[in-house]
Amino acid sequence: MIAFWTLAPLMVLAALGMVLVRKAVHSALLLAFVMVSLAILYAAQEAPFLFAVQIIVYTGAILMLFLFVLMLVGVDSSDSVVETIPGQRLAATVVGLLFGLVLVLGIAQATVTASAGLEEANVDGNVDALAQLLFSRYVLAFEVTSALLITAALGAMVLAHRERLTPRQTQADLAAQRMRDYASSGKHPGPLPTPGVYARHNAVDTPALLPDGSTSPLSVSRSLQARGVVRTGSTSDVDRTAAELEAALDPGAPSAGHTERGER
Repeated sequence: MIAFWTLAPLMVLAALGMVLVRKAVHSALLLAFVMVSLAILYAAQEAPFLFAVQIIVYTGAILMLFLFVLMLVGVDSSDSVVETIPGQRLAATVVGLLFGLVLVLGIAQATVTASAGLEEANVDGNVDALAQLLFSRYVLAFEVTSALLITAALGAMVLAHRERLTPRQTQADLAAQRMRDYASSGKHPGPLPTPGVYARHNAVDTPALLPDGSTSPLSVSRSLQARGVVRTGSTSDVDRTAAELEAALDPGAPSAGHTERGER
């Protein structure tokens, strides 16, 4: 009784949330909670076979099948309001009402009529009694249920399938769209100029010179710009700095040779 009154309200709330939540992953997690709680109730009722089947088959296998279907369909896709199969909403409503009727009749029959009790049902053992019923009297229903689970998984994939209205973009289409985006934003589509390009110096604090002689702020790290250690980058300043460095390193060498080597 403690296990029932503790888990039953939580199972009802989880079952309602499983139907009402919008994200499929959350619904699968709530379904796992319901399955595990149901297995605990089986164990409390001294039904070890149903407990093992609930954990191994349903929670371990069937729920994993649902998760694989979710991965194939996609968990981030928005719910479609268009019926992929005509009349599927009406058919789902009718089947849901019939299922509710069967559930009410089953609960009423179990409540009104006298039950045999676990002692009489498990006179030869719980596992033996269930195996005798499943593979003799209810073997057809058992096999139909197994086929129904596979059908439900395939049906979920069919219902969640969406027809592509536009052709899939190729690599060339993506490259052309990227160039159009660069053209509309005014940005250069190529890589940023490296420090020292056309500046006769390859220091990281020397900005690149554009064809008109101006400096490119994109060629120097923003951290150097924030610290204020970036060279001015003008041609005269760079030439003077390069000449001073060359003179300090090799006073006897001609400046023209160093200039040509720097240009190369």
